[in-house]
Amino acid sequence: MLRRIDPSLYRQPVDAADPTVTLRYLGTAGFTLASAQRTIVIDPFVTRPGLLRTGLRRLVPDAEKIAQIIPHADDVIVGHAHHDHVLDSPQLCHQTGARFIGSPSACNVARAAGLPEAQIRATEGRERIACGSASVYGAPSRHGRVYFGRVTLPGVITAPPPWPPRVWDLPHGLVLNWHIEIGGLSIFHVDSAEILVEELEGLSADVVCLCAIGRRYRPNYVADAVRILKPRYVVACHWDWFFTPLEAHPVLLPGVDLPGFVAEVEAAGAEPVIMPFQGALRL
Repeated sequence: MLRRIDPSLYRQPVDAADPTVTLRYLGTAGFTLASAQRTIVIDPFVTRPGLLRTGLRRLVPDAEKIAQIIPHADDVIVGHAHHDHVLDSPQLCHQTGARFIGSPSACNVARAAGLPEAQIRATEGRERIACGSASVYGAPSRHGRVYFGRVTLPGVITAPPPWPPRVWDLPHGLVLNWHIEIGGLSIFHVDSAEILVEELEGLSADVVCLCAIGRRYRPNYVADAVRILKPRYVVACHWDWFFTPLEAHPVLLPGVDLPGFVAEVEAAGAEPVIMPFQGALRL
């Protein structure tokens, strides 16, 4: 049964006195990261077509809503090629001139949407990519086994898929968890319910954005992320039922336990952050 989030669960620290970076939550796994010099957008998905439309129709990005909510971007990074992570990214790049950065599968989605090669940067991960004064590094990962112990829509996208796509045209491809350095801070973004410990060694982060559903299915998920990356803050993401409009009261994904997430983050020694849609953490 779907449950609306209790607003008392929102937990947000006091903004820094002189912030250099603003982290804004877009719902699902989406964020904007903005410094004075650079704006990086992660997995934007504000179109959010309903469940019936997702299952029966082609998925068309809502250009007007994208422009309204994300008016500026320099780089758009995509964690994997499922529709709730990649659908809006090519349109955002068309509108802003931003560079699209993602796996070969995700980049084939960008090509299908008509984005020119000059705006596309494919990566297999394990390389530091300059983004003006900032940089991003893709740590290879796997898509979590969530409902019924299975990975939803596995596979790779070896050529541009149909556009507009149907949901099954977008298997996940390579999953990349992003380590971002911007404005003197570091942020690590986990957009699926899995982390590979061996891919995190040597990395640290001031903030970890962590897919909240992962703690139910991956043992030691929160503890491992905090132990290795040593963040001050852990921001919950991918906790909402993304078939509801962004302007609606958020509904929890089945199986998400936000109080349990908060407790595990605190037990691991970090400060949990749960933000409403378009809530901001100023660092």
